[in-house]
Formats: sequence, C-alpha cells, structure tokens
Amino acid sequence: MNASCCRWCVLFSHPADFTPVCTTELGRIAQEANEFFRRGVKLLGHSCDSLQKHKQWLDDIRSYFRNIPLEFPYPIISDETRELAVRLDMLDEGNRWDPVVATTIRALYIIGPDFKVKLSMFYPNSTGRNVQEVLRVVDSLQLTERLKVVTPADWTMGKEVMVAPDVLDEDLSRLFPGGVERVNMPSGIAYVRVTRDYEHASECWDGDTV
Repeated sequence: MNASCCRWCVLFSHPADFTPVCTTELGRIAQEANEFFRRGVKLLGHSCDSLQKHKQWLDDIRSYFRNIPLEFPYPIISDETRELAVRLDMLDEGNRWDPVVATTIRALYIIGPDFKVKLSMFYPNSTGRNVQEVLRVVDSLQLTERLKVVTPADWTMGKEVMVAPDVLDEDLSRLFPGGVERVNMPSGIAYVRVTRDYEHASECWDGDTV
C-alpha cells in the first residue's frame, strides 16, 4: 500500500439508532468495510445514542444484511453529551439538550493523513448515503494527493483523469511518460488535457501535491 494512502479516516454520523435509513447505511458501510480498509481508511461511526443502544442495535443490522461478520468491522462513538456533535457542526448548540431535536444530522467527513478535513457531505434525514460514492471520493482524494491530476465528473478508478491546470506543457512528458491527449475546444484554449497514465505518473512525480 502506498504510504500516502495510510491513516485516512471516514467519520460519519447518523441521527439515531433503531431507525430504518440509519440501519441500511451502517449495514452497507459494514459490507464494504474491507474496501475502505484496502485503501488504508479507518471507519468511525457516531451518534448521540448510548453505548448500550449501539450494542443492541448491531443485532438488527446483522439480521437485516445477514453477511456482516459477528465482530462488527468498525466502532461507533457514543456521544451522549453531544460534545463532539456540536464541535463538528453535526448539531446546533441551541438544540444540544432538547430531547426532541438533539440528534445529529446525517454528516460524513473524510479526513486525510494530515488530520485535515478533505470533504464533508450532509444529507437530509430522509436520504441514505451512497457508499460507492464515498469510496469513489476516497479514490479521487488519494490519487490527486499523489499526482498532479484532477478527476472529472462520474470518474471511477481506471478511467482517464485530467492533468491539473497548473502543470506546464513542458513538464508533461516528464510527469506523464505514458502520454497526454489535448482536447480541442471551440474556445481555442488548451485547458483540457487527459491521461490514463496513473502508474508511470506516480513513479516520476516528486511528491508535491496539488
């Protein structure tokens, strides 16, 4: 595993245990846990429920998905004081002690090896997250952390990427020995440069990030 891919973390909150959408989310993330681990990503769930409720709820999640291991693949924080929820903007301070609305939003943070938040996503309580999209974003963040590239809309690993705008034309052959294609645009500005040269590019880049 590349050293730059280590020590990433996905921290995600859910509004409450024993609720339908949250059950599907934590179950799907558990199903895909090995895909996150393969990318050097730690998983960390969060809600304001008690540790006892978390433990009881896991049986329901395993029952619903069936193929989740007995030893749940990631921890779930019990934040009954709402301290972490407030600090991470998952919960408004004014609602902290309100028994009706003191639940976290459906938030997700991807944190890099430098302990900085690389991405944050917030969903309404009625909409579950797409786990494949989270994996896709992790792939993009890790790739663009290593190489002078950016990933286009709907990109997935293996598809062509775009050369970062700040890369000079005279550096293309050194950074991307496998070749770069320039896309002609009606404007005449050559700002779209694409390549599939992931492997060779990673060998010749000097380690600086975009």
